[in-house]
Amino acid sequence: MSEISKGERAEAYKDHRVQLLLGKFASGELRELNPIYNSRRGYTYPVVEAILGKSSGTHKFLEHLFNVGILKRKLHDKIVHCPNCDSANVSIHYCCSSCKSYDVKKSSLIEHIPCGYIDIEERFEVKGKLECPRCHKELTKPDINFRKAGIWCTCNECKKSFDIPVTSHFCRECHQTFTFEESFYKVAYSYTLGQNVMEETKLGVFLIGPMRDFLQSREFEVESPGFMKGKSGTNHTFDIRAWKREKPQDNTVIDLATTSASAVSEQPVIAMFAKVFDVNPDKACLIAVPRMCEGGKKLAALYKIKLIEAKSQKGVLAALKALVN
Repeated sequence: MSEISKGERAEAYKDHRVQLLLGKFASGELRELNPIYNSRRGYTYPVVEAILGKSSGTHKFLEHLFNVGILKRKLHDKIVHCPNCDSANVSIHYCCSSCKSYDVKKSSLIEHIPCGYIDIEERFEVKGKLECPRCHKELTKPDINFRKAGIWCTCNECKKSFDIPVTSHFCRECHQTFTFEESFYKVAYSYTLGQNVMEETKLGVFLIGPMRDFLQSREFEVESPGFMKGKSGTNHTFDIRAWKREKPQDNTVIDLATTSASAVSEQPVIAMFAKVFDVNPDKACLIAVPRMCEGGKKLAALYKIKLIEAKSQKGVLAALKALVN
């Protein structure tokens, strides 16, 4: 990777959404990110859609992570989409080469090897057996006294026969017919972590999985990413939302802030306060890796946001244990 790519990766690691995705790889929740087929939309990535909070933009997001070397990819599939409505709910029609109708009957050609007679299979069928229409001998030994000699198509519209049909596509959603040349031919990839990601990333990227597992071990219901609707009607996203099954209204929300500098700035505190003010959770916690700047500490205390500073996973989990207790 070039120095420019390394710089772009460093910027990408700061992205909250990238941290969530990498955390799923690090925790073992994801080993390989595979697309899921949807008959209407084609291939989707539900895990990424949940992180982004929307169904659009997933392919662009993953393409960027591939381009900067965070993710590796390999070809999973290629599918045709309708050029009119972009649906993947597409069928293939094999059409008459003359009139283009797809009302085509497909038959197998059979050759009777001893006498050389070739015709469609239906004309060999006599009372449940195969018999040559020319010499009237029974065909009993495949590849010895008879063999399949290809296919033969007959158009039910114009009655013409041919061996190779013309292919077209039909959209089941908007009912448009189109050719392969007119189609959207889209590729789907499977993704894994890039070679140097583990070495390059900081501790904070990989904390989500262990924190989620710890909370679940304490009988919390956990959502990551966690979503809460505020008084304003806005849906807010947190790295983790946790609650006890018997007290679903008592939510604990956790956000993670990391930096390659000596201390995290106060900006994540301000951003979290705006969300917390709107959703009013029972507890709000911000985890700063490796530590929070002095201005951020003062704001966290003012906003009543529990601040955890740690340089190690062990330190974060110990502080989280104290918070839960």
